[in-house]
Amino acid sequence: MASEVTLSAATRQNLLSLQDTSALTATTQNRLSTGKKVSSALDNPVNFFTAQSLSNRSSDLGTLLDNISNGVQTIQAANQGLTSIQKLIDSAKSTANQALATQLNTSGTASNSYSAPSASGGTTINLFANGTAFSATIAQSASIDQALIALNSAAVSAGVGNIFSKDTAGTKLVISANADIEFGDTTSQTALGFTAGSGSSAVYGTSGAPVTGVPQAKELTVTGVKERASLAAQYNNLLTQIDQLARDASYNGVNLLSSSATTNKLHISFNEKDTSNLDVQGVDATSLGLGLSAVTNTSGNNANVGNFLLDKDIKTTSSSLTVAASTLRSNASTFGSNLSVVQNRQDFTKHLQNVLDTGASKLTDADLNEEAANSQALSTRQSLGISALSLANQAQQSILQLLR
Repeated sequence: MASEVTLSAATRQNLLSLQDTSALTATTQNRLSTGKKVSSALDNPVNFFTAQSLSNRSSDLGTLLDNISNGVQTIQAANQGLTSIQKLIDSAKSTANQALATQLNTSGTASNSYSAPSASGGTTINLFANGTAFSATIAQSASIDQALIALNSAAVSAGVGNIFSKDTAGTKLVISANADIEFGDTTSQTALGFTAGSGSSAVYGTSGAPVTGVPQAKELTVTGVKERASLAAQYNNLLTQIDQLARDASYNGVNLLSSSATTNKLHISFNEKDTSNLDVQGVDATSLGLGLSAVTNTSGNNANVGNFLLDKDIKTTSSSLTVAASTLRSNASTFGSNLSVVQNRQDFTKHLQNVLDTGASKLTDADLNEEAANSQALSTRQSLGISALSLANQAQQSILQLLR
């Protein structure tokens, strides 16, 4: 049976010191290679799990930060849409003002000389002035001057002034008006010496049901009607563009301006438990949502205002555009306020995430400068330990020399 090797106390003490130095060197080298002074729960359970909790929350906030960023872009897309729609509203208002500035004019001289009514009770002349019906009764056997008095009296009541006169010969009636004057029936046309109209009937109207006259007499020339109708078509096209723009103002599948925007809100969470959040309510920025109606010739409450024939209809349209512009400004202000809140929370979350990451690092990261110095010191200590071990063995080496 082999006997155990007996080491002197000094040798054994030096070996223990070298072992401790080797263990410290291994720890220092691990810290230098990983950059962590706490890389597992065995190193420091409290610091390890605290840092892990901080890192987990930072990671959760990082996910929320992506959602917040999407929210910022969605609100900015909606705000940009409102800005562009505002420009279209301004264009539509300019179009309406241009239509209002376009003067309507009706002029012409009857082909036939005036003939006094022969029927008892006279003759009733049915007319329209810019879509407003009015009539005048010419007494039996009334002279042309008496007929003019009756006709102009009715025209003044209709708001178009004295539009009837007679030619230089004093036998034919003349119409000259800054308005669209139409006859209500062919009997009225021929009764005043005009030719019964042929072709398409004149259709125009108020904000109620459309008014249908008779085909225009060939002697009358009406200007401004086509121009206003063309401007009305431009106005309708602008409303279509508003609708298309509102539908296109989406980001990542969320549209805060579409017709369904009132039920399509944007939810933004600001913390991992969603106890801090913001709901951005969408608005209906389509033409219908803004209270704007396309002007058409169909029946209904807005029949024939599309012709822009009537000044009062154009003014009503202009007023609705003013209200729409005010609504857009209010919506833009609300979105701007929400955007400011979200951007503020975005900055806060970024800084909080940095605080959490820094806190976790301070609990687990190693000071590389300190560890590098430790490594140098341990290397020196190890060399000294080896030298000390050699000195401790010198006594036994002396005995060896005697034996030789």
